[in-house]
Amino acid sequence: MRFSENRKQMIRMYILEKIGQKEKPVSRIAADAFGVNPSTIHAYINEMLAEQIIRKVKRGEYELVNREYAYDLKRSAGDLDTDTYAYTLCLLEHIKDFENNIKDIWSYAFSEMINNVMDHSAAENVRIIVKQNCLNTSVTILDDGIGIFRKIQDYFQLASIDDAVCELFKGKLTTDRENHSGEGIFFSSKLMDSFFIISSGKIFTNNKYDDSKIISLPSSEINGTCVYMSLSNHSHKSAMEIFDMYADVDGGFTKTRIPLKNMFDESPVSRSQAKRVCKRLDQFREVIVDFSEIEWMGQGFAHQMFVVFARSHPEINIVPVNMNETVSKMYQHVLNTNVL
Repeated sequence: MRFSENRKQMIRMYILEKIGQKEKPVSRIAADAFGVNPSTIHAYINEMLAEQIIRKVKRGEYELVNREYAYDLKRSAGDLDTDTYAYTLCLLEHIKDFENNIKDIWSYAFSEMINNVMDHSAAENVRIIVKQNCLNTSVTILDDGIGIFRKIQDYFQLASIDDAVCELFKGKLTTDRENHSGEGIFFSSKLMDSFFIISSGKIFTNNKYDDSKIISLPSSEINGTCVYMSLSNHSHKSAMEIFDMYADVDGGFTKTRIPLKNMFDESPVSRSQAKRVCKRLDQFREVIVDFSEIEWMGQGFAHQMFVVFARSHPEINIVPVNMNETVSKMYQHVLNTNVL
């Protein structure tokens, strides 16, 4: 029985995903999933072995073939004069055959991160590491500059590095308003499947992560900033789709989302924590406060954000989402006891 090319590619992709997830025996899993003869699965596996996109570990067990490319750039050599030089040298060749939506995302995110290094870091040396297999591509950018969180803390005279990390989640943050919109990190972090910034012992990310992934990044090699970005080679995301999620009808960046679980090590309880979150929110028309994985919140935090700040900024729509029953009760409590 001969399959259409589309069905064959679907089965191959399924096999690759299961290999990437380290499930085994992959041949039996794929055969059962698609109701095909195991010999058909073995034929596809043998094709991918010949194409060198997977390798055999032992009988019935395979792994994806990963390739790594490293590039070193120096400011004094003119390597950081333009973002297009770094993009063309380090990334273009590795993504040129991808679909346009994926190339657009990589072009935007890579250029934004390199521009940050060029204009803000004062770094002399930058190392760019591209890792790639048939499913995913990742880019790590390491510089030996001042460190992004330290730069933000110093420029805005913030009390701590934690305050600087907190500000990044909101977007519209820049230390050079004349030349930068402050949107690059915000949108790049939404466009990517995984996005981390590591600096000064702190991590900015919108993603869940485990310690093993962070430890595996070469961020300890330098004292500046490590940016890690990862995207599926087969992603259906589009840059415009993500931009539209945070824009109004005129295209302005009017909405932001605050993932509280990424900002605080424990559940937020105090007015000072709420004030930290509310800082600069007057630049937006809608603020989504995401309570995912937050077990509870203190009365002071809830009152400061949803009563004090909300009353003083009636033009801003503050929308809490993903509240569990305990958090929701505190939210309702502060609203019901502070009716105008």
